Amino acid sequence: MSLSRALFIRSAAGIAATAALPLSASAADELRVAFIPDVATTAASYAEKQPLVDMLQRATGRSVRLIIPTNYAATVEAIGNEGVDLAYFGALTYVKANQRYGARPLVQRLEDRRFHSLFIASAANGALDSLKELKGKTFAFGDVNSTSGHLIPVKEMLEAGVNPDTELKTRFTGNHTATAIAVSSGQVDAGAIDETVYRKLVADKTLDPAKARVFYTSKPFIDYVWAVRKDLDSSLVTSIRHGFLEANDPKFLALLRATRYVTANDREYDVIRETAKKLDLL
Repeated sequence: MSLSRALFIRSAAGIAATAALPLSASAADELRVAFIPDVATTAASYAEKQPLVDMLQRATGRSVRLIIPTNYAATVEAIGNEGVDLAYFGALTYVKANQRYGARPLVQRLEDRRFHSLFIASAANGALDSLKELKGKTFAFGDVNSTSGHLIPVKEMLEAGVNPDTELKTRFTGNHTATAIAVSSGQVDAGAIDETVYRKLVADKTLDPAKARVFYTSKPFIDYVWAVRKDLDSSLVTSIRHGFLEANDPKFLALLRATRYVTANDREYDVIRETAKKLDLL
């Protein structure tokens, strides 16, 4: 196993333990909402999420406190120690939160039913056009607990006959935006990224697709989901669900890179559980 992947996977429990410090108690009429930091955690990222805050306040009649933990594991622990009521997870972090703390799935974007990881190559790797050609290359994953930035890319590599633990030099960037930057700047030869984040970065002209070229698209898999802590009041859960399912504000949908929301079902994530167990990530 490459040193980078080995250290990150072995230290995941330690990171989770550090993240498990309880968040401050909230008022009874406050809804606490957490995001995995799939793009980045900045002051601007909080301000940009106001359409989400507005929707949830209208749907529940409660004030909303938004929390963006520093890493994916911290989001899992936040719902476990009741620091948050509602959380936005990737598939892998959801199954961890469900297994450890009984988190319940609520809704997902329609896009999440058939999601994809994109493999991108730097400008210096213009001839790269298959996973087998990654052997000997430097490669960037996102967070160790990312579905589209780590779990699925490793699965796809292994199926293509490439062992990332022995045949690549790997690193973890922490989030999808950082992966895109690492590839486009030539810090690494290639990387894996959430397809919706990639398209948004290109659309916003934050990323030049010529410097981070898509050369392979994964097979479809189920991904992101909104989930609630196991003992959240049932009437509040219903209000939150309806808020998402009935949302049609273009700004809200664009914020979350969604066309519309649908009800999520825990059984849909069984394939992610199986994959995570095979790769020692669950």
